[in-house]
Amino acid sequence: MEDLQIVKGNKREQYTSLIPQIKGLLEGETDTVANLANVAAALKEQFGWFWVGFYLVKGDELVVGPFQGPVACTRIRKHKGVCGSSWAAAATLIVPDVEAFPGHIACNSLSRSEIVVPLIRNGEVKAVLDADSEHLSHFDETDRQFLDEIVALIVM
Repeated sequence: MEDLQIVKGNKREQYTSLIPQIKGLLEGETDTVANLANVAAALKEQFGWFWVGFYLVKGDELVVGPFQGPVACTRIRKHKGVCGSSWAAAATLIVPDVEAFPGHIACNSLSRSEIVVPLIRNGEVKAVLDADSEHLSHFDETDRQFLDEIVALIVM
């Protein structure tokens, strides 16, 4: 598969169309970086978010991995910012207003809201999927549900 079929409609309809396409992108590919890159690109293409990508757990910090959007923070310590907090809690975090999040790391001042979904394998966080929007309150429980499903497809 080389072209995504971008679907208009409500958020649920968009995810429902996108997930089988992401499965197709991942099917038979064993390279983690390639898979993370394609998932980030598919999400960016479908939703047009300001920034979307992955941070990989390396020792005691997250290191930026494949992403789509402006340059990003390279390293984030555990418990720091939304990504480090999601990693520490091993839980998805939805932040309607990043300015109100204690310890928010402003990698880009245009980011206004964020969702971070941990990629957990064998009880351990291996990476986090981070998506940022330039709009307040952009992400919700529908995003959580479907991004959890997408992250579960990734083999690490």
